[in-house]
Amino acid sequence: MPLLEPKPEVLRPGAARTPSPDRVPDVRATGTPEPLRSELTALLGPEKVLWSVSDLVKYASDASPYRFVPQVVVVPEDIDDISAILSYARGNGREVVFRAAGTSLNGQAQGEDILVDVRHHWAGIEVLDDGARARIRPGTTVMRANATLARFGRLLGPDPASAIACTIGGVVANNASGMTAGTTRNSYRTVASLTFVLPSGTVVDTADPAADELLAHAEPQLCEGLLALKAEIEADAELTARIRAKYEIKNTNGYRLDAFLDGSTPVQILRGLMVGSEGTFGFISEVVFDTLPLDRKVSSALLFFPSLTAAAAAVPRFNEAGAIAVELMDGNTLRASVSVQGVPADWAELPKETAALLVEFRAPDEPGQEAYERAAAAVVEGLDLVAPVASVTNEFTREARVISGYWKARKAFVTAVGGSRPSGTTLITEDFAVPPSLLADACEALLRLQAEHGFDAAVAGHAAHGNLHFLLAFDAAKPSDVDRYAAFMDDFCRLTVERFDGSLKAEHATGRNIAPFLELEWGPKATELMWRTKQVIDPDRVLAPRIVLDRDPKAHLRGLKTIPEVELIADPCIECGFCEPTCPSHGLTTSPRQRIVLRREMMRQPGGSPVETGLLDAYGYEAVDTCAGDSTCKLACPVGIDTGALMKDFRHQRHSPREERIAALTARNFKAVEASARLAVAAADKIGDRLLETVTGLARKAVRPDLVPEWLPEIPGAAPRKLPRTSRVGASAVYYPACVNRIFGGSEGRRGPSLPQAVVAVSARAGKPVWIPEDVAGTCCSTIWHSKGYDEGNVVMANRIVEAAWGWTAGGKLPLVVDASSCTLGIAHEVVPYLTEDNRELHRELTVVDSLVWAADELLPELTILRKTGSAVLHPTCSMQHLGDVEQLRTVAEACAEEVVVPDDAGCCAFAGDRGMLHKELTASATAKEAAEVNSREYDAYLSANRMCEIGMDRATGRAYHSVLMELERATRP
Repeated sequence: MPLLEPKPEVLRPGAARTPSPDRVPDVRATGTPEPLRSELTALLGPEKVLWSVSDLVKYASDASPYRFVPQVVVVPEDIDDISAILSYARGNGREVVFRAAGTSLNGQAQGEDILVDVRHHWAGIEVLDDGARARIRPGTTVMRANATLARFGRLLGPDPASAIACTIGGVVANNASGMTAGTTRNSYRTVASLTFVLPSGTVVDTADPAADELLAHAEPQLCEGLLALKAEIEADAELTARIRAKYEIKNTNGYRLDAFLDGSTPVQILRGLMVGSEGTFGFISEVVFDTLPLDRKVSSALLFFPSLTAAAAAVPRFNEAGAIAVELMDGNTLRASVSVQGVPADWAELPKETAALLVEFRAPDEPGQEAYERAAAAVVEGLDLVAPVASVTNEFTREARVISGYWKARKAFVTAVGGSRPSGTTLITEDFAVPPSLLADACEALLRLQAEHGFDAAVAGHAAHGNLHFLLAFDAAKPSDVDRYAAFMDDFCRLTVERFDGSLKAEHATGRNIAPFLELEWGPKATELMWRTKQVIDPDRVLAPRIVLDRDPKAHLRGLKTIPEVELIADPCIECGFCEPTCPSHGLTTSPRQRIVLRREMMRQPGGSPVETGLLDAYGYEAVDTCAGDSTCKLACPVGIDTGALMKDFRHQRHSPREERIAALTARNFKAVEASARLAVAAADKIGDRLLETVTGLARKAVRPDLVPEWLPEIPGAAPRKLPRTSRVGASAVYYPACVNRIFGGSEGRRGPSLPQAVVAVSARAGKPVWIPEDVAGTCCSTIWHSKGYDEGNVVMANRIVEAAWGWTAGGKLPLVVDASSCTLGIAHEVVPYLTEDNRELHRELTVVDSLVWAADELLPELTILRKTGSAVLHPTCSMQHLGDVEQLRTVAEACAEEVVVPDDAGCCAFAGDRGMLHKELTASATAKEAAEVNSREYDAYLSANRMCEIGMDRATGRAYHSVLMELERATRP
């Protein structure tokens, strides 16, 4: 064992705990049982079988209120693996559930036996017919697909609020729709073809002209059964009319029986049935969508009404005016949205009765936009709107930033409202639809029903389509609360069906939540046809047997998850999964959601249980060590949960007092440390990579991998010993070269000035000279200590840099320009909690400017571009995302290159200072997709604005990245 290996005991929850009724039992502490584990390992290979108790727990939770611990998790890479898994399940009487993003809200992505992760190896998009169609793999997020399609002026029809995280496979399997899809733009209407694997292992490509012939040969009984069901339905005129009527409004409850009416052959019927089947009929391995025009002329308004019913009554008028979206938000939703960054703070003061409509019109051109705006103005003129707080304008706008803010608030409905629920409560998200003409009545009835059962729920929805969502919070550990929820569901389902003839699930799909109420909505005849359809397609009931169809009248009450309290920063988490695609470690170890899920399971356990011990043993590496600490999870989380900060705190807790003292000593003597580091890097050029890799490798084993960096061949040589000469007299700004740029030089073989030389030169050319203080050596942005959780060292350096910066800038009279985005973030924001009260006052007087902003806003307007490179690919860093200066990176790059590309898969490189040297596997995993995209073609320049991230991308791509400011200097050099 390494000398300084931290003890897992340090992170054991210390508070007295009452074991939860749904805790993982001790018998599961050893993970997947035999022979299941060894048989699947032999079948698929050890790297595709996840079997530890930590693996099983982190896959047990998703965005739904349910929690089921699988027996094993498998991660297939291709269709052959899928077929092998299904064959194994059939032959051994096992059950299989597919899971991609885990954003489903009704438990359909949870399994109790074999859970199949179909996200990690199943991403990709191919644009067809100049964007008119797109072939997309099921692990691709909707946002990622639309980013590619946007270049062609196209987008997908389905637009769920979870687009940042939800994947195409789940969208099609649930027939998820969203804000604008309604009944005409959803998956059922816009999927051109599917490729899927049936429970038997048969692969069907519905686009293949010979598909029906091949299927008849491989599955004759299946074909006969489907055609027999089709004939039976078509012979029943009453049933046929009922099926057609049910899909006049949004409906995802049960199977798409209209597939039997719309399809004339078994393959065509299956193509329809697969949409909305929730993984119970087969695995969708590829989807070809018919895309839709991306109308870029947008006009939106957020209109406020005195009541929910008043807002609902206005919806038909906007529908008639041609609005593509009319979204409803009640007072609870509006007030909870204050937790979302950018939402006006005064919304917290809105009266509870207030409601709002987010109305949007989209047009392909200016005349169309103007026509829509005239129609909208006519509608607004006849409405009695209110303005209860100062930020309310009740006006239509074309301003993209404002519109984006409106949608951010609306899309955060589940997460923001859920995040504000009482601690320890489970969140239920209900979703139903009524004919749009009955929406106002439905709102009134829903509010009355909620009050009768003691729920103060939040309501929002796609009002244009009669589709409402509401949230309920209760304590799943209290039988009385569960009984109250059960009674409400009985009354709610009867109300929706009997009074409004509505859909019990408009777009979230049946799942486990509504399965017991399927017959209430559809009646015995149609429901029995669904059971028979399942029998025809999956006679062995291999796929998700208790999802969609379940004869247990209390199935929706089974598996409700408790939500034990965890650390305050993470406690609001509703496990939605929005954070996962942005997390650098989600493809390697754990995601932010999983880090919190694992922590919650520790809290469910009695102290010292075998399960808790097993989770703690794995948590150090899987959660704490391999967290990049970049906090991009905070940006993706609608309520701003910073799991990276939690992991840094855990790092701090694991430090011994001796380690903290050493870190503080390093901070106090950083001038000597900095000089030694530069000399070591210079000496390394003469020693050779192989020897250094060996030496550092041995040191890591002896001391601790998370303390000793590993030497990497991509580490550049030393920076010039002296910084450029500058003068304080006449300086427009103080220039602070980050310590990484004082230690490391440019990429090997790159000619030209260093980054500090480039910044000084290009600033002078623009007539805005900068001054580098003579005493910058020994100062740092403090990120070195902050990222590792060394609080004492962080306090030392944070206060030192602020005091120095205040003096350099003459008390804040000059801006402080910083040449590394992570260092800008550190000085501008991250140091603040560690400052003394006096130094916080000094900090408030500073203006900290990232070099990208300095170049784009101050220098470019005064510069003459003399030469451009042909093409440039950019790596926006996570710090740029936090600072909001990605656009400045693009602006500067576009001044220097004829073509500028930001990869669709660009994300945090996870090099994170030196974390990429401590855990190089983290950077390899985090950059894999971006690197593949970058290396799919040649570029003339590879640009970023953070030296350590550039080293990380050098390693990932084999290309030489450099700062965009160095490129700007070259472009403007006389």
